Amino acid sequence: MNEEIVKEFKEQIIYRLDESIRMVSISLEQLSEDDTWKRFNESSNSIGNLILHLCGNITQYAIASLGNLEDKRNRDVEFEAKDGFNKEQLLTKLKNTVEEAKRILSDCATSELMRKREVQGFTFSGIGIAIHVTEHLSYHTGQIAFATKQLKNKDLGFYDGIDLNIKNE
Repeated sequence: MNEEIVKEFKEQIIYRLDESIRMVSISLEQLSEDDTWKRFNESSNSIGNLILHLCGNITQYAIASLGNLEDKRNRDVEFEAKDGFNKEQLLTKLKNTVEEAKRILSDCATSELMRKREVQGFTFSGIGIAIHVTEHLSYHTGQIAFATKQLKNKDLGFYDGIDLNIKNE
């Protein structure tokens, strides 16, 4: 695989991971500690649960799998929690997890990006794992933003100062 393509792929994945962290950070700034663990109903997860879930998923997929480390994830605990972390601790945990995943991805050899492996019962290449981690973080970032908007009834200003109506050239 062309090394320029691999470099560009990694840079784009890292850009999107950072973008999601920025949005989660903005969302958490708006919330009280109680809001962080609020569930809208019995079928919903709190923002705290979603962040714990993201940390577990990113650790399992990017850190353990791409990093060739033991998978120690206990997924059920991520959703059972009702408290235990304040919002600053949750954000720090998520940021640290993403930073470790970014480091592993940056150091990942092309052969590891191409190698297939089983994760959570699915078979993915390293590229597939990087895409999964990125889209999974993005998906739950959207849920966190939506819940924050529901709780606070305000625009989160993710793109303040940027004209999103500019046409492609």
